[in-house]
Amino acid sequence: MIAFGLFGGFFAMLLIGVPIAVALGLAGTVAIASAHLGILAVPTNVYAGIAKYPLLTIPMFVFAGTIFDRSGVAQKLVRFATALIGQGRGSLAVIAVVVAMMMGGISGSGPAIAAAVAGVMAPSMIKAGYPRSFTAGVIAAAAATDILIPPSVALIIYSVLVPSAPATAMFAAGIIPGTLAGLALILPTWWMAYRHGFGKTQSKLPRPPLWASFKDAFLGLLAKVLILGGLRFGFFTPTEAAVVAVVYGLFLGIVVYRTLKCADIYSMMVEAAEISAVILTVVALASVFGWAMSTLSIIDPITTGIIHLGLNQYFVMGILIIMLIVVGTFLDGVSTFIILLPLLIPVAQHYNWDLVWFGVILTLKIAIGQFTPPMAVNLMVTCRITGATIESTVPWVLWLILTMFMTLVLVIAFPELALWLPRYFGFL
Repeated sequence: MIAFGLFGGFFAMLLIGVPIAVALGLAGTVAIASAHLGILAVPTNVYAGIAKYPLLTIPMFVFAGTIFDRSGVAQKLVRFATALIGQGRGSLAVIAVVVAMMMGGISGSGPAIAAAVAGVMAPSMIKAGYPRSFTAGVIAAAAATDILIPPSVALIIYSVLVPSAPATAMFAAGIIPGTLAGLALILPTWWMAYRHGFGKTQSKLPRPPLWASFKDAFLGLLAKVLILGGLRFGFFTPTEAAVVAVVYGLFLGIVVYRTLKCADIYSMMVEAAEISAVILTVVALASVFGWAMSTLSIIDPITTGIIHLGLNQYFVMGILIIMLIVVGTFLDGVSTFIILLPLLIPVAQHYNWDLVWFGVILTLKIAIGQFTPPMAVNLMVTCRITGATIESTVPWVLWLILTMFMTLVLVIAFPELALWLPRYFGFL
């Protein structure tokens, strides 16, 4: 009965519009109180949920993303991507995907990248004749790849919850699948835009010079190399890498590009603090919900039931894919990991699945959920910026979901797509 109240109360609050973090915290608190587990377990788990050293990377990488956005790096990346791809029918949509992938190597938060790329690309796409719904859908899907391309908040959370999958290994494991997901989105994006004649007025516009635009964007592109290279050669930990990214971004914005002033630092810190507070509040309150599930032994019977069904491992994987894509349309990646990992990890261990590979698979599933209506978090951000409705994006988004799903199937069928780089770098 208490288990039903825990999940029933949570989903009921979601349906009436209660924020996810509040719904998780309230449902967990009511369950703990009803089971007489001691109300002091609530503040204890709120603190324990975020009192983890690796979580320091989240506010730092969010801050770094804010700095790179404000310093004009996004515009330089757009110019470089335009020089690579050219002008013409469908080109702006492809450029939006490429820029989202480039920006993902700096911030690692899907909604944050969706907002940054939509702020830069949406006005020019709409002006060039792209429908608002198409623009919102493409940018939301492209931003979803950023939870795979390191640094990624989702991969950091996973590594904190699964100690046998260190953040360095998860970062390396996400590079190839994240890149494949982004490249897979380019084909349907270009095909839909070309077929409907979006952006055909851009054909006569000149292409920026490639070498000049590359030199202009080089220092921004170097940020990803700096972060991953430092991790590879052991110069710093993931937490220290986040601080290095902040310092490097400030150096570019204040000293090199001179687009930032010292007075801008405070407003950027406030913005980063607000975004980080949202993420960490979800982590803290989801920990209460997770502890209630664990203590009330809700998870164990479900896990045991799945294992003892005697199903083929690929059939079980198929069930998990469907479940997580559906859950991902309602919950963000952080909440999904905290709530479901206690159920999923024992299943993965039973079938001897590599936990680093499994983490990439889960993150890919969550990425698909981030732009799958009705509750897609990335889509909500881009629709708000473009003025489109979520319903109007469905005809465009369905093709993007299909191609992302094909990438997921590839990574499941060929685990080395995720595991080769971590092994090559010596992280496994």
